[in-house]
Amino acid sequence: MAWKEAWSYASKWVNSDKKEAGTEHSEAQREDAHLPLGARIGSVLSLQKSPFLQAQFQGSLVEMPRDEEALICAISRVKTSLHGDIYRYYLHTGDDTHAEKFVQIYVDKTGAASGAVREVLYCSGLLRLSPDSVQEQEAFLGEAGYGLGERSFSLWRGQIADLGFDEARLSATFIDQESVVYQRDIGDSELDFVAPIRGVETRIDNAAGTQGLQQQIIFMPYSRVLGGEQREILLISTEIIESEHGDRAKHGIYVDFMIGIPIDVERLVVQ
Repeated sequence: MAWKEAWSYASKWVNSDKKEAGTEHSEAQREDAHLPLGARIGSVLSLQKSPFLQAQFQGSLVEMPRDEEALICAISRVKTSLHGDIYRYYLHTGDDTHAEKFVQIYVDKTGAASGAVREVLYCSGLLRLSPDSVQEQEAFLGEAGYGLGERSFSLWRGQIADLGFDEARLSATFIDQESVVYQRDIGDSELDFVAPIRGVETRIDNAAGTQGLQQQIIFMPYSRVLGGEQREILLISTEIIESEHGDRAKHGIYVDFMIGIPIDVERLVVQ
């Protein structure tokens, strides 16, 4: 069962209080073993370049990992009410110079397939913004019945040009259009609005678990077809930081726009 399908099994969203979340944070910090594909912080994660080159040729906005981004520098587990486990293997956690990049692993928990890796998604950061007004926060939290969770979402040529993409990339993406449209990837396609997925992400940034963060995440995947069966994912995620490096005084709210492409698990090597 893919995580897109598992969404239909969710009967309620995660709603852990701070005490429970704090306990899970402590437990996750001690876990750097028994992860899918045998990954650990410091493992080499090898990705074939051909899917990225093909996707970019077909107009994808995804950014390939740089040569120096081959090591897993952080690992997180995303707890949701989906009928499966989500792990993220970070190649870069993001800073003022380079975008966040991670490989998302979805592990099935149903029947005979329990424990099997069912989906692999490579994601690179496109844009991070801070919703300042109450109205903006409500929209990106999916609390207003519009915004995050609407049937479609558009990216505009002018917006992407402002991010520094060159004319060749812009032409490949937009051709002669002013925008590209992504359709919501889960829920009833006939509904104008579907509540976004809610969860808690606990990330460790070193094997000892002394560095990391915990945040609430509210996210929704959108997608479009690039060519043939190749899909591009637009993952919009609102992140409410609850603690960083164990300091619960550090707070923040951001909205990350991530571009993802599905990766065949056979093309992913962790050493």
